Amino acid sequence: MEAKTLQDLADHVGGRVVGDPSLRINEASTLDKAGPEEITFLSNPKYEPQVKTTKASAVIVAKELDSPAALLVVEDPYYAFMQIVVLLHGHRDHPQVGISPQAQIDSTALLGPDCHINQGVTICQNVKMGKNCYIYPGVFIGPHAEIGDGCIFYPNVVIYDGTKIGSRVIIQSNASVGQDGFGFATHKGQHHKIPQIGRVILEDDVEIGAGCAIERGTLDDTVIGRGSKIGDLVAIGHGTKIGPGCLLVPQVGIAGSAVIGSYVVMGGQVGVVGHIKIGNMVKIAAKSGVINSVPDGAVIGGTPAIDVTKAKRAYALIECLPEMRKKLKELDRRISKLTDTDE
Repeated sequence: MEAKTLQDLADHVGGRVVGDPSLRINEASTLDKAGPEEITFLSNPKYEPQVKTTKASAVIVAKELDSPAALLVVEDPYYAFMQIVVLLHGHRDHPQVGISPQAQIDSTALLGPDCHINQGVTICQNVKMGKNCYIYPGVFIGPHAEIGDGCIFYPNVVIYDGTKIGSRVIIQSNASVGQDGFGFATHKGQHHKIPQIGRVILEDDVEIGAGCAIERGTLDDTVIGRGSKIGDLVAIGHGTKIGPGCLLVPQVGIAGSAVIGSYVVMGGQVGVVGHIKIGNMVKIAAKSGVINSVPDGAVIGGTPAIDVTKAKRAYALIECLPEMRKKLKELDRRISKLTDTDE
């Protein structure tokens, strides 16, 4: 890692330096932990007091503030911080192993140039893979799967047959993509498996977290749109459609045939029932249960999920319910007494 001057970093992100532009920056860190020759950032206003006490050499901010550190003023501090972290530290280096002789690759598979296939990988018949892919040990890629350029599959990823994956897709360890959907016809008390004949399609620049399970469609394809990021331990049901640019935080569960719009954000442990439509730019608070369709731009929370402002007011009353119940019982007693007196 090569140190940069603060001016180098400003030039890299299109920012403006307030202070000494020749300061050397070696690393990036958080506001409370950063020290000399380190850069940090402020994106949440509630942490603004820490800018006055930080020991960092520089802070990335959206506006000039009182600080002992030099400032790097940019439009979007968090995005600029990301760019600087990449510049200073880079992304993980992947092993340049070529094609391991311990990998099992069917003779009909077509692999693009500069792919690195580790030991213990299984690539089945008629797989098509683009260039510059990194496939870690223990990965299984089923028959007729199609994979674009620059993909990274971490250890023990399973790609089922017929799955179609775009370019620059990252799949973290132990994720399963394209397994059978949870589809059964119950007849006279017995559950009969329904063949799942759809596929899973992951569009370009999708990232799938560790331990995710993404089911293939029963009849129609399951689709995750371009640039969407799926957190760890997320389950996506058969035939679900997720639009571009969505963020699903870990442990989200989406039932089959739900339609999710563009740039939707779901907090941790959100549950979504099947066969509903969630509009574009919707935000859903953690642990919410979504049981009805949601219009564009809504911000919802709770179980069942409702407008988040109403949900906050409703949940704020919960701790007051015992006292309210006590008062209501007393009022009921008084009304009953008055009624008895009138008679």
